Formats: sequence, structure tokens, C-alpha cells
Amino acid sequence: MEIKTLTSTSPAGEITLYTLTNASGASVTLSSLGAGIVAVCVPDRDGKLADVALGYKDAASYMGDGPCAGKIPGRFANRIALGKFTLDGKEYSLAINNGPNALHGGPTGFMNRIWGSKAEGNKVTFTYRAADGEEGYPGNLDVKAEYTWTDDNELSLHITAETDAVTVVNLTNHAYFNLDGENSGTVLNHELLLKASRYLPTDDTQIPTGELAPVAGTPMDFTEFKAIGRDINADFHPLKVGKGYDHCWVIDGYEKGQLKEVAELRSGKSGRSLVISTTQPGMQIYTGNWLAGCPESISGGSYNDYDGVAIECQGFPDAPNKPEFPSPVLRPGEKYDETIVFKFNAL
Repeated sequence: MEIKTLTSTSPAGEITLYTLTNASGASVTLSSLGAGIVAVCVPDRDGKLADVALGYKDAASYMGDGPCAGKIPGRFANRIALGKFTLDGKEYSLAINNGPNALHGGPTGFMNRIWGSKAEGNKVTFTYRAADGEEGYPGNLDVKAEYTWTDDNELSLHITAETDAVTVVNLTNHAYFNLDGENSGTVLNHELLLKASRYLPTDDTQIPTGELAPVAGTPMDFTEFKAIGRDINADFHPLKVGKGYDHCWVIDGYEKGQLKEVAELRSGKSGRSLVISTTQPGMQIYTGNWLAGCPESISGGSYNDYDGVAIECQGFPDAPNKPEFPSPVLRPGEKYDETIVFKFNAL
């Protein structure tokens, strides 16, 4: 495994970029800004390499970007209703940055911080300490994100966290993928399979109602391969609210700590596929409904809405306010410990 390191300046300080290239020439590039995935170059059915992760030309452009491209949002990914939650009888208030709600840990969040980093072998490890009270969350939280890249074109992300006071944690990766190449246009012709027979309906502000609704007979049904764009314009409340898919699916057969294959994305055009496994209970599918207007792309162009899809394995949104959901509470002496695996194949 070859590792190349570059540095880049930003208003927040020096960003370190790591490119790991395996024996076949496939590579990933990771950034200390937001512990992010900047690029994933993998072969198509003819062996031609292309970058299949949406990204920006300037490393500093990831700072404060609306799409949160490739980064780890936190300390609580996704939405918390009205930016409030209660732990052990004490109410906490967060910044409101998504309609009436809190999103992705706040305006700065983990995704806009420069993490500590080091590379060794086929692994890059990022670390970050979130201070007690940062963005309104309690407890000093020590987070570690370990990315491993293999000769089989498998990128694994192992995220752990520990706290010195009771808090809530929900971490994921927010990469957008287009298996035809990041500069190839719409992803709506990709086919998607989700091992999830239920999803979380939401109100008009995209906060879950608490119901786990069956996908059968609705446009949310991806239990068999289906083109992402087939039903995206259907007259169906969730699709109207989000201008496309932007909901959390409930993974079938979830068992805490058990790594399960949960999704597959494939493109008939390039012959690439992406198989995702995780230990998490849910996955937010977001079809890049608001990508237009984001920073200049890594290939020097611009992205339009629906040019990439994010498959964000995570805990359930608004779980701090929904005791019926898997608990996001982390206490001193406990360890947050979750894994996401992205396996790239050529069909």
C-alpha cells in the first residue's frame, strides 16, 4: 500500500490529505477536515479508473459546505427536533440550523473541524476531542475514526467515542457516490437495493413521527433493485417534503454490534457496484436534492441536484427525543463503537 501526504491551507488551519493506493492502482483520498472522504478511484467493468465520490477542487471548500460532502457530521448526525433534548432531567439547547431543527451537530459540528491525523500501513486514523458544551452538547467527547483501504477495494470506517459525562452521539459518513464518475451527471439511473422493509415517516420539517412504516406498496420500497429515479417524482408526502429521497430506512434484522450487509448501489453503464455493510440500525438515503450551487467540483465543473447519492449508515434521527428508537445515549465508562464498510466491485 502506498500512502502519499499533501497539505493545504484553510481559514481553520492546515488540512492534511492522505492518498492510499493499493496494489491494483485503485485509491482513496482522505482529509483531516471533517475526517472526510475526498476521492475514491476504482475500476469499471473494463478496468478503467474513475473517481466515484463527489468532491471539491479546493480542499478548503469543504469548510462550511451545505452538502457536508464526504465528511463525518457530529456530534449528532441528522436532525434533532427544535434543537432540544433532555438527559437525566436536564434540558439541552442546540443551534437551530435546518428550518426549526438542529442538523448534523450544529453550524460548525465535527464536519467543519480539523481533526488530528496519522497514517500507517493501509490505515488513516483521525481523532477529535469535542469539548463539554461545544455546540450545546454535554461532556468532553473523544472521537476516533479509522479508515482502512484494502487491495480488494474495500474502504472500512470504524468510529469509536468515549465521554466523561452523559451525552448523545450519532456518527456517520456523508459521502456522495456516483458510480459512473463524479463528473458524469445524474445518479437517478443507478439501481439501489436496501435490506430494509420499513422507513421512518416524518413531519413537514423532516422530524420522524415515531412510526416505523412498511415500505411495501410505496415509492420507498427498495427491497428489490430499482432505479433511484423511477418513483422520485411520485405524489407521495416524503418525496414532496425533501424534493426527493431524504429519509431514514430501518435495517432489517438489526442486532447491536453485528456487521450486516445492508445496501447495494449499482450502475449498468459503468458496471461498478457498491456494497455497504454496517453495525448501525438505520441508513439515511439522500439523493443530493440540493447539490446545485455547491463549491467547484474536484474535476473543475459544477454539480447539479441528483448528481450523487449519500447512503448514511447511522442511528435514527431525533432519537434523543424518541425513547422508542435505539438509544443514542452514551455514558462515562461506555464506548460508542460502530463500523461502516464500502466495498467497490466491477460487475
